[in-house]
Amino acid sequence: MQKITPFLWYDGQAEEAAQLYTSLFKNSTIGKISRYPPGVPGQEGKVMSVEFTLDGQEFIALNGGPHYSFTPAVSMFIRCETQEEVDKLWDALSAGGQQDRCGWLKDKFGLSWQVVPNGLQELLQDQDREKAQRAAAAMMKMDKLDIRVLEEAAKG
Repeated sequence: MQKITPFLWYDGQAEEAAQLYTSLFKNSTIGKISRYPPGVPGQEGKVMSVEFTLDGQEFIALNGGPHYSFTPAVSMFIRCETQEEVDKLWDALSAGGQQDRCGWLKDKFGLSWQVVPNGLQELLQDQDREKAQRAAAAMMKMDKLDIRVLEEAAKG
């Protein structure tokens, strides 16, 4: 059991969110689903929480009602091996949500994600500051990140 588990608050969509997320990442499963018991706030018998795993990382999602919502101040950062993985996750997670700059998006539940190709950090932290600045300038113009375009921009 991992020591720290992200706990996500939804307004009734916890199970739907867990189903979407587990369909996108390998080594992912939905675990225990608990339902609201009688005598507590929430609709008796409706899903209260969902435990799920994304690529080995445990999460808990709660149907807590409309009291709280997600903000971009907390996001899920995804390191992608290939551009194809970036494309697949970007398309699936942004469907019904909102695309934003620099690889950020909000899914249809309002949760923020950063879909980032491997190699981006190296480009942005290159010892050649002009190369790094060119990569950063190209990134600032993008919504979905394209590693080939970023590498070409860095080269000049």
